[in-house]
Amino acid sequence: MYLVYTPEGSEEPKRWKYQPKKLMSAEREMLERYTGRNFSEFTVDVQKGNSRCRRALLYLYLKREHPTLKFDDVDFAWDELTLEHSKGELLLMRENVVDTVPADQLPAVLEKLDEEIAAAYEDPDEEGKAQLPIAD
Repeated sequence: MYLVYTPEGSEEPKRWKYQPKKLMSAEREMLERYTGRNFSEFTVDVQKGNSRCRRALLYLYLKREHPTLKFDDVDFAWDELTLEHSKGELLLMRENVVDTVPADQLPAVLEKLDEEIAAAYEDPDEEGKAQLPIAD
C-alpha cells in the first residue's frame, strides 16, 4: 500500500510505501502517542479513513525527510492525501475474493478489482508475495 500526498500546486505526488510491519518500534510508539490507539487499531483506522491516523502517518513520512518538522505543522486538504493499494495487493485481494463475496455479486466485484489492478501503481522494486497492510 502507498500513502500518496499531492499538495496543491505540486506537479508530482509524493509516494511512500506503507508497510506497517516494517515500521520501527519508535515510529509505531509515536503513532500510538499521537493517535491514542494501539498499533493494530491504528492500521485498521488508517484504512477506514480516520483523519488523525492519516495525519499522523503523513507526519511520520514527512518527518523522515524533515527531522525538525512538528506534528502541528502538518495540515492537508482531504483530497491531497490518499491510500492506494499496490498492484500485488490488489492481485492478492482478487485471489481471495472468491471465498468472501456472494456468487451473485462476484462478477461486479471482480470487474471493479480488474479496473483497479489495471490502473494501480506498480513498484519496480516490489519483490515477493504481497501482504495486506494490517499489523497483527
